[in-house]
Amino acid sequence: MTTHNQENNNQENEKNMDKSSDNKNIDTNINVGANTAITNPEAALAAAAQAESNSVENNQSSQDTFLNVAPSKVKDASEFGKVAVVYGGSSNERSVSLDSGAAVLQALQNQGVDATHFDPKHQDITELRQYDRVFNVLHGRGGEDGLLQGVLQWFNIPQTGSGILASALGMDKVRTKQLWQGCGLSTAPFSLLTADTDWQQVVNMLGLPLIIKPVHEGSSIGMTKVNNLDELPAAYATAVQCGDAVMAERWITGREFTIVIIDDEAYPVIRLEPADITNFYDFEAKYNRNDTSYYIPCGLSAADEKHLQDLSLAAFRAVDAKGWGRIDAMQDEAGNFWLLEINTVPGMTSHSLVPMAAKARGMDFESLCWHILAQTV
Repeated sequence: MTTHNQENNNQENEKNMDKSSDNKNIDTNINVGANTAITNPEAALAAAAQAESNSVENNQSSQDTFLNVAPSKVKDASEFGKVAVVYGGSSNERSVSLDSGAAVLQALQNQGVDATHFDPKHQDITELRQYDRVFNVLHGRGGEDGLLQGVLQWFNIPQTGSGILASALGMDKVRTKQLWQGCGLSTAPFSLLTADTDWQQVVNMLGLPLIIKPVHEGSSIGMTKVNNLDELPAAYATAVQCGDAVMAERWITGREFTIVIIDDEAYPVIRLEPADITNFYDFEAKYNRNDTSYYIPCGLSAADEKHLQDLSLAAFRAVDAKGWGRIDAMQDEAGNFWLLEINTVPGMTSHSLVPMAAKARGMDFESLCWHILAQTV
């Protein structure tokens, strides 16, 4: 995740939960090679499956060969009991959560799971006591910061994903980075900001460009790339609208990657490239645009990809994350990798990266949702 574009028209999106199916006229017969750009996520999903098939058939190098996922321990939908798919909520990521949750709910229902939508914005949280387990797709504050995790733990209801500690840490970019630093894991240098910050001192310490981020937001909400000293006050003003805690982070010039982790295993690395490579992977690029390029395989050597996967696994484990999640990282022009942040409840929309990585392992979206839910049994 590396930026923003404030999208606060959350309530309107409740009526548009099917928009993830609106991408049309897509060529899904793309064979993904090491240098092939995919300019649409649906094509990326199809292409990743083709790459998986080709790599097995042709016995290619280990970089291109992805093992199949182990069969689920749950064989019948009745074993799940009554499932609440929790999505929506009241955070700034409500619109994304509505899309993600609707896709997950449909995938589970298609497989015979007794799954129901539960929206904490409109329902009393105590009603979750009626369910046997929860599939959490509640992005942002309230669902990704340990609050929902604590409620469900108190109710003794099994839930997908990480627990209280990892969720609270993962939603706090500064404390996550401080923890990684303490573990000797490379993460981009940063500084906390306040209204009284000496902007010149920040530039002296971190250089330019910079990325300004709210500390407790996801989906790149409230983020701004700053190229000049005089842009810092406005960027801070944008970020502080999302909460008092704001940080500046050194801009890493290079290639951006995301690493999906499921069952304590790093999946094939995905390289991201916004249409405007001078900018970053912001809210629009993540959810609304169809000109972002995704690369599977990612173009790294087998050794570098393995190194990045190992670094991401160490970062994931350091915050005590469980089940599934995503690590975002950069590679600078000298070839060094830098951790950016962790997502403990990643997106599951048509533009999302977890389904792409799963597809590269031969797992379609319905199987992915079943597999994640099965972690609660």
